[in-house]
Amino acid sequence: MNPSAPVSFADLQIAFDWVSSTHQYENVACVSRLTGKVHWRGMDDDDGEELPDDIDDSDNYVDVPHKADLDLGKQLVFDFARQHMAQEYDRVRDAFRKPGAYARFKALLDRHALLQTWYDFEAKSTEQALREWAEAKSLTLAP
Repeated sequence: MNPSAPVSFADLQIAFDWVSSTHQYENVACVSRLTGKVHWRGMDDDDGEELPDDIDDSDNYVDVPHKADLDLGKQLVFDFARQHMAQEYDRVRDAFRKPGAYARFKALLDRHALLQTWYDFEAKSTEQALREWAEAKSLTLAP
């Protein structure tokens, strides 16, 4: 597949955050391979941007993934716990068997003074996964 027009990594990251801010498939964003522009649409977005007529052409557009598509949900939490708080790993895994797990996880991080470490780990992991995804989709990233 030919390389795409350059896509702003900042725009891609914003689109990724927006897609990931809801349940999967509620918010969608697509990157144009031809222009590098990101197009957005929410399920309840009647007044949203006018999308190109050929938005469903997978040769010209790539759907921006949801964090679940890149294993950046629970698995990322478990990876962090394994690396940074091994003594609490079983407690973290157990917490994610019930609703409200992220709130309990963040409270645990706060008690261990690891909240900023988590945010840094999450940001770095997300950037790496998004860059790898873009490369796999033959998207050219601009700074």
